[in-house]
Amino acid sequence: MLNMRRREFITLLGGAVAWPLAARAQQAAVPVIGYLSSLTQADSVHFDAAFRRGLSEMGYVEGRNISIEYRWITDRYTPLPAMAADLVQRKVAMIGAFGPPAVLAAKAATPTIPIVFVTGADPIKFCFVASFNRPGGNVTGIWMVSTVLAQKRMQLISELLPRAERIAVLINPTSPVAEPQTRDAQAAADALGLKLSVLSAVTETDFDQVFATVLQQRADALFVSADPFLSSRREHLVALASRHAIPTLYEIREFVEAGGLMSYGTVLREAYYKGGIYAGRILHGVNPADLPVEQVNKLELVINLKTAKALGLQNSGQTACARRRGD
Repeated sequence: MLNMRRREFITLLGGAVAWPLAARAQQAAVPVIGYLSSLTQADSVHFDAAFRRGLSEMGYVEGRNISIEYRWITDRYTPLPAMAADLVQRKVAMIGAFGPPAVLAAKAATPTIPIVFVTGADPIKFCFVASFNRPGGNVTGIWMVSTVLAQKRMQLISELLPRAERIAVLINPTSPVAEPQTRDAQAAADALGLKLSVLSAVTETDFDQVFATVLQQRADALFVSADPFLSSRREHLVALASRHAIPTLYEIREFVEAGGLMSYGTVLREAYYKGGIYAGRILHGVNPADLPVEQVNKLELVINLKTAKALGLQNSGQTACARRRGD
C-alpha cells in the first residue's frame, strides 16, 4: 500500500511538472510577427488596425493565436536597421515592413525570414523583388502606386489654378524615393509649362522655413510628396498651409481629413489590410517567392470643399472633381 501511494504521488508530481512545461511549449508555438513601420506610433494607429483586420480574415487574431512585435520610428528613419536586426534576433516568423525605408532595412537584415511589404516605391526598381509574378527570395507584398502619379497630380493643380506658373514640391531627402519623385515632378512640370521649386524637410523644425520659401518664391501651390515621415506630420503641414493660405496637394486622404485641400492617390488603409491578408497567407505556409506582388489600383481624389472655399477655390475644386470622375 505504501509503495502504491508512493507511485501515485510520483505520477501526480510528474504530471504537475509536465503540465506547465506543455503550457509553455504551446505558448512558444504562437507565431510572432515583426511589425516594422516608417511611421510614428501615433500616426500609424488606423493603418495598424487595417493590417490586423486583414490578419483576422485569415484566422489570426493578436493575443489569441499570434503575437506582434511593433517597431515604429519617433522622428527619423535611422533607427530602422537596428530595429530590423532586433526582430531578426528575436526569430520572428515573418516581418511586415511598411514604407520604403522599413522595407530596405528589413531586406538588408535577413535573406531568409519572410517579409511582406506595403510600399509606394516600385518593387522592381528598388530591387525588393525579382518580378511581380515570381518575386523570388523571401520578399513579397503590396505595391501602392503613390510615387508614380506626378503627372496626374500636376494636372490637378493646373485645373485648380489655371493661371499657376510656379509649383513647389516638398520632399524628404533622406527617403529612398526622394530622387525619383523629384525627377518625375520635374518632368510633369516641364510637360505642363510650369516652373518647379524643390524644397526639402528632414525634421519637423524645417517646416517653417519651407513655407517661408514658398511665400518668398511666390509659388502658386505646394505639393507634398509621398513620404512616411511627411505623412506622419500631416496635421502640422496642413495647419501651416492653412495659415499661409497656400493651396496644397497631398498623396493620401488622411491629409484632407485633417483639413488639407486635396489629395490624389491610393487608399492607404486598404493597402495595409491587403498586407495583413498576405501575412496570413505566409503564416499558413505559402512561400513568399511564389506569392505575386499585388498592386493597389484603386485611386481616389478627395477635396475638402470647406478648405477650397476658404482659399477661394470652391468652383475650381468642383470642376476638377467632375473632370476626374469623367476620366
